[in-house]
Amino acid sequence: MSVFDEDLFLKGLEQRKQTMGADYVDKNLADADDFTRPFQEAMTAWAWGFGWGDDVIPAKTRSMMNLAMIGALGKMNEWEGHCRGAINNGVSVEEIRAIIHVVGIYCGAPQALECFRSARKVLGEQGLL
Repeated sequence: MSVFDEDLFLKGLEQRKQTMGADYVDKNLADADDFTRPFQEAMTAWAWGFGWGDDVIPAKTRSMMNLAMIGALGKMNEWEGHCRGAINNGVSVEEIRAIIHVVGIYCGAPQALECFRSARKVLGEQGLL
């Protein structure tokens, strides 16, 4: 029995692949086992199908919001993944820096430094620094 709408899952899968990259998403889903698969599927439907699945807020803006929120939470592994996704959605190096400045203002310099460390890693891998 499914806990979500299949159409919402498929919509989310398309959006997730557009933002995070098909290889990344396919690997995450392939690596899921009986223990983690329900969560992967639910998050694809809920976060990516419901949360990202409308045209009200452009994907670039959603990515910028995610970087600010995930940076504020200090979830740096997720931040790195969403930094890659933000680049895919057209967020510039300058915009990423400005987002980190806001994280620093509202969450403190130590958290901004963590974001800068992660950003340098991702931007370096992407050949943007």
